[in-house]
Amino acid sequence: MKLSTRGEYASRAMLELTARYGQGPVPIKIISLAQAIPPQFLEQILLSLRRAGYVKSKKGPHGGYFLSKPPDTITVAEVIRVMDGPLAPINCVSVIEHEPCPLEENCGLRSVWKEVRDMVARHLEQTTFAEVLDRQMAINQKKSAEREGK
Repeated sequence: MKLSTRGEYASRAMLELTARYGQGPVPIKIISLAQAIPPQFLEQILLSLRRAGYVKSKKGPHGGYFLSKPPDTITVAEVIRVMDGPLAPINCVSVIEHEPCPLEENCGLRSVWKEVRDMVARHLEQTTFAEVLDRQMAINQKKSAEREGK
């Protein structure tokens, strides 16, 4: 799996919406500035996430985007698959986009790539955006405590 810029930006946008969950629609400009994502690119990403059912939008002066469901129910794997497709490093081990290989039945490398796919998928499927926000907050608290201690 190679995370594209779209996948990275989508993850960051989802994290920003997680941090603001329950506060109403968040304008694209706010998400863009907070996460250093070009606004035009962010519009395309949010449209994809809306089509996939992860975000909703509201038009108008107080409009913007918001999560369509609680962040503790949205996994990182789901968002990455929407933006980048399968999590498999090569297609012969992909569950979603499997492409047969003539060497696949006797290939030792295939078993290694399958193990990598399984580990990555398991980890990303078990990690919700609420958990990512908790990690970010813990990092920020630690840095804040270190600055105060100096």
